[in-house]
Amino acid sequence: MTPMTFSDYTPPDVPLDVIHADHEVLIVGKPAGLLSVPGKGEHLSDCLIARVQAAFPEALLVHRLDRDTSGVMVFALTRHAQRHLGLQFEKRQTKKTYLARVYGKIAERTGTVDLPLIVDWPNRPRQMVCHETGKQAITDWRVQRYEDDVPATRVRLFPKTGRSHQLRVHMLAIGHPILGDPFYATGEALDAPRLMLHAENLKFRHPDGGKGMSFTSKCPF
Repeated sequence: MTPMTFSDYTPPDVPLDVIHADHEVLIVGKPAGLLSVPGKGEHLSDCLIARVQAAFPEALLVHRLDRDTSGVMVFALTRHAQRHLGLQFEKRQTKKTYLARVYGKIAERTGTVDLPLIVDWPNRPRQMVCHETGKQAITDWRVQRYEDDVPATRVRLFPKTGRSHQLRVHMLAIGHPILGDPFYATGEALDAPRLMLHAENLKFRHPDGGKGMSFTSKCPF
């Protein structure tokens, strides 16, 4: 199996999954296989922000998830909320929890990956570990359970930074690529119907008043 190219883009035809909406923020569940923002070219115009703005024309982008990742995303409904939330992401004040199924059995129950990342220019959008010029990237992880029918481990991932492909490269770096990853998995690890990575929970402070908010998107695998 070779990595899916964007010429193969066939986004899922599913209704918008609205988890929460108020006067400042909108929380939605992104399906796997849908771009967060449009790509270059008309064939890549279908994306989550376009679908969101069809229902909420005032919605503004705050952050992104990879095309193949599913899960919870927050959009701002005012410029104030966009600035407020953007600063929370920038200052690492948000807390994100992901669920993943990774290849093989991880021996330890918990751990931390602290490996700097940089874009692998000849093979972009792939990223790679680089101790010389990479940007700091830290991921905590915790084993949820081992799967008996396949050599796989279900883990929760807690990124402390927000680098592109961070969770995917960090799991690969410890020898356990995420199942179904078209960029980083090979052999048996590719044998999955999708990238087995889901943004399960997002915590942030509400732009109006600063109250702590927590939103969850049920894992589909």
